[in-house]
Amino acid sequence: MKRTRRQSAKTMPAANGAADAADSNDDVSERIRATLAAAIGEGALKPGTKILEEAIAEHFGVSRTVVRGALGVLESDHLLERKRNRGTFVAEPSLEQSKNLFEARRRIESLLLELVVLRATPELLDELERLTDQEEHIHHHGDEKSKTVLSGKFHIALAEIAGNPVLTEVLTKIVARLSLVMSLYEEERKDDCGADHHRMIVAALKAKDLAKAQQLMDHHLADIEGRVRLTEGQGDRHTFLAVLENFS
Repeated sequence: MKRTRRQSAKTMPAANGAADAADSNDDVSERIRATLAAAIGEGALKPGTKILEEAIAEHFGVSRTVVRGALGVLESDHLLERKRNRGTFVAEPSLEQSKNLFEARRRIESLLLELVVLRATPELLDELERLTDQEEHIHHHGDEKSKTVLSGKFHIALAEIAGNPVLTEVLTKIVARLSLVMSLYEEERKDDCGADHHRMIVAALKAKDLAKAQQLMDHHLADIEGRVRLTEGQGDRHTFLAVLENFS
């Protein structure tokens, strides 16, 4: 019996070490996921770009098994897609997927505005208004990367004020996927998400005018959708233009 106890005691540090290693791998996997998601959202990784597993593993100092775990999460979020015998690539949303994403965003943002009118405190709306001030400053004085990072931030902040984490998570994933849609199909390129529209939406929310806020949001999202041309061949055209820009 004593021997068994000693043996059990000796196995405990190993078990704890394995648990620590698993936790460490989970942390790195999340860092990999967050890094790639940010790069995709900011347009640094374009639709169709091949993901180099070996380079990621070397950079983060982990095995390719850990890397594949992170890539699997991004695949489930439809930001990456695995192609048989070819590897993993940044997703290229189809025309039908793009239309569905725009429709879903309109519906969700309209519902979020209802919740904001019901739940938002004056202090939270003041914070949202300060975000629009920041937007205007960056669009006048910031660099291109700052403008890209800011895009969509207002909408996520608005969702958080609505107080429903599930809807916030859904909208965050939709906005991320729409960044791919804009990369593929955008016809009229702009570096802003409508800071003036955002300011008017906040004013309507402060006045508790839900109908006005929803009307302004619908107009704002229609403006974003109006920048893309969801037609066959538009994605190929953008890819070809990118090649010309890189080599000319």
